Amino acid sequence: MSFVDTLRQWDEAVTCVEKGDSAEALRIFLSIEEPNSKICFDIGCLHVLDEDLDKAEKAFDCSISKDGHLAVAFFQRGNTFYKKKRYEESLADFKQAFKALRGNQLIDYKALGLRYKLYACEVLHNMALAEVQMGMWEQAQENLVKALDYKTESKLNLIDKALQSTLKQNVFKLVDFPPKVLFMPNKNYVAELEKKDYLGKAKVVASVIPQDEFSGFAPLQPQVEDGPTHPKEPEVLRALEGQPHTVLYEFVPETSDELAVVPGNIVFVLQKGSDNWASVVFNERRGLVPYNYLEPLDILDSKQKKQGASRSPSQEPPTRPERKQGTKVMKESGKGDAPVKTVKPEETACIVKVYYTFTFAVSVTPGSSYSSLMEVISKKLSVSSSTLTLSSNSELNQESEINADTEMESVWSRASRGRIALWCFNTKNADSIQPGSETSLVALHSYESSSPEDLSFQQGDTIVLLSRVNQDWLEGQCHGQTGIFPASFVEEVSKNGQVE
Repeated sequence: MSFVDTLRQWDEAVTCVEKGDSAEALRIFLSIEEPNSKICFDIGCLHVLDEDLDKAEKAFDCSISKDGHLAVAFFQRGNTFYKKKRYEESLADFKQAFKALRGNQLIDYKALGLRYKLYACEVLHNMALAEVQMGMWEQAQENLVKALDYKTESKLNLIDKALQSTLKQNVFKLVDFPPKVLFMPNKNYVAELEKKDYLGKAKVVASVIPQDEFSGFAPLQPQVEDGPTHPKEPEVLRALEGQPHTVLYEFVPETSDELAVVPGNIVFVLQKGSDNWASVVFNERRGLVPYNYLEPLDILDSKQKKQGASRSPSQEPPTRPERKQGTKVMKESGKGDAPVKTVKPEETACIVKVYYTFTFAVSVTPGSSYSSLMEVISKKLSVSSSTLTLSSNSELNQESEINADTEMESVWSRASRGRIALWCFNTKNADSIQPGSETSLVALHSYESSSPEDLSFQQGDTIVLLSRVNQDWLEGQCHGQTGIFPASFVEEVSKNGQVE
């Protein structure tokens, strides 16, 4: 829920309380998805008004958890505990409220939207009352004497009566929070919720066109009898590319080539793809938007808005269409835009994960020949293809070896969801770790992988070193996963278990 929606509901709930409809106000407050500490406090006050002390306690707990310095929330929860006869918890909350006052005589919450002043002498008064209920008469008298130092003229009579009652060992009355006094949202923010018409509406004074009711803004048109059927297209529209469309629903992008739009925006569609995605221009930015989120718009037709029925803002947006892998945003060029290129399914790239002395991934076209595949892998490793041998599993033998005589169709048939794993061997590679010399590393920092060949781990994890890629990168195994990682993120562990 946005801040504006929260502010609007908060204001509606406070208005209901002022009208005496506390039940409706509570319903509105409870519908707010992420209430702040002030709204939680208001909810607790309404529960107290309904004498539902259990729910009031939970609401004040929520308010304090969101703002641990809100003294009035501790004071209200202390009163709630007192009414539930949980005097020890009540005394603890009153002490927290007094601590939050920080030696001040009072706190005026008017600036925060609450028409209430929390007096230190009243907090000490209720603290003494909780101690009286627990039989701690001497401590109660000490707190009431202390309250005299924080008293104001209006509160003097209250403290004196409480002192007299303690001398006679009589219980006195609790200072309660006034009913229907709630935190209100900032008035300046509430005022901004209302839409303002800064330009006003124009009025037709004289026109050569009979029954002219147009009151908008448009370029001057020639007033001739045998003029064109439609007004002249403005130069600014002729300069814009694509067809104008209005956005019907809010669209939140999920990839970098998609464009965020909200209802009411006007975008210009450059091209519509077969997958129901459209390449559009909005505010000089280009991106992809679902075409079923748009509606064609005739900017020059001034009667369209009057005749067309507006859509309900509560209507759910249509289902997001599936993206084809080859659909791209139209890029800007010198003489215009290149068309949207849709890659056919059989030409879609396949990700090949290669296990070498380290693990890496390359992208090739499914069905590629052996020589094309080796060319891509050798280029990635900067190693001659004549020194490399491919295998379909981790053990190189005659059955698993892939060479120029291998039927590549059987190799590519093993691909699943556009991915396949192969093993690459180089007999001249001297950087791999020899069997029997297993080395353990400990992670000094957490590392999140940014590509398929990387290995993710958390600080303190133990990693088995498999090979040294170069001076800066290592390959290892952790939690059953294999990949490469920065050497500076780990340290070697000696055989006795200590970090070297």
